Amino acid sequence: MYRESTHSDEVGRGLLVSIGELAQIGGWIASDAGQHAEAERIYRLGLSAARQAEDRTLAGNLAGSLAYQFSNTGREADGLALAQAALEGAGPDAPPKARALYLDRVAWAYVKAGGAGNAQEAMRALGEAGEALAEDAGGLAAPSYLYWVDAGELRIMESRVYTELRRPLRAVPLLKDVLAGYDPTHARELALYLSWLAVAYADANEPEEAAAVAGRVISLASDVASERTAGRVRVVIERLKEFGGVPEVRAVLDAGEG
Repeated sequence: MYRESTHSDEVGRGLLVSIGELAQIGGWIASDAGQHAEAERIYRLGLSAARQAEDRTLAGNLAGSLAYQFSNTGREADGLALAQAALEGAGPDAPPKARALYLDRVAWAYVKAGGAGNAQEAMRALGEAGEALAEDAGGLAAPSYLYWVDAGELRIMESRVYTELRRPLRAVPLLKDVLAGYDPTHARELALYLSWLAVAYADANEPEEAAAVAGRVISLASDVASERTAGRVRVVIERLKEFGGVPEVRAVLDAGEG
């Protein structure tokens, strides 16, 4: 429609925004399926459309999503650079919810790129994300596609950062608190978040607890078609191998490797 029809500038901008929003969804689906090259192509298409439409918030969301993929797929330096660019490009006038999300992604990119060496920068970004989300209480409008960004999601990211930094005494209470009330019908997300709890328990030298949570991760992951989730199952199993002599862990390892 955008390329082949005649329309006003206003309609053209609306079509470009729709292209960008659809690209966000398409890129996320491809990325979750492990089709990272295709996801990058789709994200970049959407980013181009968002920039043409001069929608800085949408452009930041697309750039941040691609940065998140980079951080999780071995391109940590690219992920950090792009996450920072997404935040800067959106500008200080972006909706608070958007800034909170972009800062969350910056925090994750920092910890994936440098681990403990970037801990201070990651924690600073998380703190600023919380401050940005608090501003959302003022009723400033945010795009509907940011509906899922809330205090619970920020706490989950904080706990994941602590897990990556091998600080289980901070990660475990946060994850348990958020997951206690998490919607069980969101099986993919629940499996992902529980995978970090399993790793945090292992880091805390609590192999029986880690095994119990890992069993839930494996069960949930078996019912969802997500390469991202399958990848986290592999991470959990690898982490538990240190405790292979513990019967509860051995049972989980046998189930996961079977």
